[in-house]
Amino acid sequence: MHNYSPEDLILYLYKETSPEATAAIEEAIKTDWTLREKLEVLKTSMKRLDSIVTSPRTELILNVMKYASKESEVSKVKS
Repeated sequence: MHNYSPEDLILYLYKETSPEATAAIEEAIKTDWTLREKLEVLKTSMKRLDSIVTSPRTELILNVMKYASKESEVSKVKS
């Protein structure tokens, strides 16, 4: 029996394993309940990651806008 790492299972979930490794993992999942549990935890984590929405802090946006404004003024002076 092979001891699959979380990395192996992540590759499996993202369909990045070879056909042989995929078949071996699927066979192991049928008989190893702890492996099934680990796989379910990873699946849940993947779903949560897919639903995360992030955006930059307002302070960062304002700093970029301020920098862009300065660069715009510099390019006008050079023209």
